[in-house]
This record gives sequence, structure tokens and C-alpha cells, in this order.
Amino acid sequence: MKSTSKKINPAIIFIIRFLLLFGTFYGFYLLYLGVVSPGGYYNSYLDKHFNFINDFRTLLIGISSGVLNLLGYQTKTSAEQMLVVGHNIVHIGYDCLGIAVMCFFAAFVIAYPATLRTRLIFGIAGILCIQLLNIIRIVLLSLYWKHNHAFISDHHTIFNILVYLLIGISIYFYIRHQDKQPLHAANRSLYL
Repeated sequence: MKSTSKKINPAIIFIIRFLLLFGTFYGFYLLYLGVVSPGGYYNSYLDKHFNFINDFRTLLIGISSGVLNLLGYQTKTSAEQMLVVGHNIVHIGYDCLGIAVMCFFAAFVIAYPATLRTRLIFGIAGILCIQLLNIIRIVLLSLYWKHNHAFISDHHTIFNILVYLLIGISIYFYIRHQDKQPLHAANRSLYL
């Protein structure tokens, strides 16, 4: 007896998994941000003890400040800002953390068929590169950025375009590399 069920195109499965993962990751971030930010559904216990978002911001500010100190600049930091003495003060808001970009990248890496080892290596390397670019952006903004309405000065948009372009290039080479890797037909379904 012939089976009349059609197999779902692997590309459709990838797209569905990618969208579900991205929605889950970014949705969790937005939900958690709402819980640890005063107002609405604020939870002071989570804010005080498990606010990984503020901890991540503190880490970015600390690393950026450390880089500038190594370059000979004097910095002063607070929970949300970094001042480079004689230069600029940079406010590090939630949209400066690169969370959406990391959610996008992680969702792609997990959704695309590959071995666990390959996913871990590519995923960790990609997220570290995204944050390295973010630290470079913060350092450069603190030294050189002057807000001027006559020129393009939306550094968030410029940063996002640059990072998504680099992600696109790295994904292209990642896919080419994965397509050359032999996966047994039985195992490929586990990755899709």
C-alpha cells in the first residue's frame, strides 16, 4: 500500500523552526525585561538577584572601559553610562546590548541542520564576534561620535546593518561548509 502523505520541504521546516526559535528567544528577552523593569509586572526579587540583562550591560561597559583604559584613556562608569574624560559620555540602553541580533543568530544556528559540535563552535564564535563589534562600537562612539543632524548619525541603524551584513556573509560560508559535510540520511532528519 502506497503512502499518500507528502514530505514537508526541509526548507519550510527550517523556516518554521527559525521563526519559532527567534520568537521564543526574543519574546523571552522582552518578557523578562518587562519583569525586571519598574512598572507593569515588575518583580523586585528577580530584578535584584537575577537581572542578567543589567549584568550583561555592566559587563559590556566594564570591558569597553577596560579597553579604553588600556589605550591610555581615563574612564568613569555607572550602571548605564561610560564617560571618557575629555571626550564623550555614552549611555548604554537596552537597545545597545545587541540582544535582538544575538537572538537572530542563535535561532539560525540552532535551526540549521548541523552536528551539535559545529553548532556550538559557530554559535559561540558568532555571538562573541557580535559582542566584539559591539564593544568596538561603544569605544569608537565614546571617543569620536558627535551628534550632528546634518549627517547620518543613527549609529544603532548603522551598527545593525553592518552586523546583519557580516552575519549574512558568515551564514553563507557556514551553509556552504555544511552542505559539503556528509550527513547520513537517517541522521539528517534529526538535525532538521
